[in-house]
Amino acid sequence: HSTNYLRPATKYGDWLSINAETPKDLLATAFWAHDAWLMSDMARAIGRSSDEQYYKSLFDSVKTAFQKTYISSDGQIQGKTQTGYVLALAFNLMPQNLHSRAAELLVKDIQEKGNHLSTGFIGVKYLNPVLTESGNLDLAYKLLFNTTFPSWGYPITAGATTIWERWDGWTAEKGFQDPGMNSFNHYSMGSVGEWLYRTVAGIDLDPELPGYKRINVHPRPNERMTSASAEYMSIHGLIKVSWTRQEGKFTLKVSVPANTTGVVYVPTSDPESVREGGKPPKSVEGVSHLRNEDGCAVFRVGSGDYVFESL
Repeated sequence: HSTNYLRPATKYGDWLSINAETPKDLLATAFWAHDAWLMSDMARAIGRSSDEQYYKSLFDSVKTAFQKTYISSDGQIQGKTQTGYVLALAFNLMPQNLHSRAAELLVKDIQEKGNHLSTGFIGVKYLNPVLTESGNLDLAYKLLFNTTFPSWGYPITAGATTIWERWDGWTAEKGFQDPGMNSFNHYSMGSVGEWLYRTVAGIDLDPELPGYKRINVHPRPNERMTSASAEYMSIHGLIKVSWTRQEGKFTLKVSVPANTTGVVYVPTSDPESVREGGKPPKSVEGVSHLRNEDGCAVFRVGSGDYVFESL
């Protein structure tokens, strides 16, 4: 179904995007590359080295074709849409020397749209994670908190308590969309929930010990929020994380299930200020300091309940 490692266009593309038409063959080729990478990584995980190399070679071939066909020498991607830039960055399809440029172009497009998103079904899941990893966390939070159309917050202003299938499921100007395809509780735009769990609350996987055998707890707070909490029932038990920011003090509560361990990132401007249960972490059994990184003091913990405080 492909020619020279390029997939043909699919039917729907970045379905329900807002005035941003991403080429459908670009989307199909990007996901073929991503599929090949996933297959290679799964083969590596189970020790099937020949399959790993086969799919890695396939990924490299599709990536080369993608770059040659869809990416210009100045980092612009065909279609110049948020989804195009997001997928190229999320799937490691941009040339290394153009990563920062592609992130700049993504941010520029968002800003030119009045700090609004334009992604549809395909691109929306990756938008805030890519902004976060490219150093644009503040912009990701700005998108999260927008209340004007199109945004996650706009339906809230109309009384929504769940995330809609369409950005324009109801608008003040047009009323309701076609009831034949207008779910008011739908995963697609709701895929931002993964970012809420992994980045805002901070419950994340460790790829070296999957299945939450080792839990990465890495909240990334923002001045727009004073608290967050989340819990996840893993195969090993309930993982709980909550944090508050009040009067210059950050408090992080973590529950790590039995027979698992955690790596906890405590945001702080002064690593020496960190306390666990009111005590210096080095004096607490089951807590060991690993390093200071990216504005956080990082600790390894065993199973149990912890309360970290920092300045």
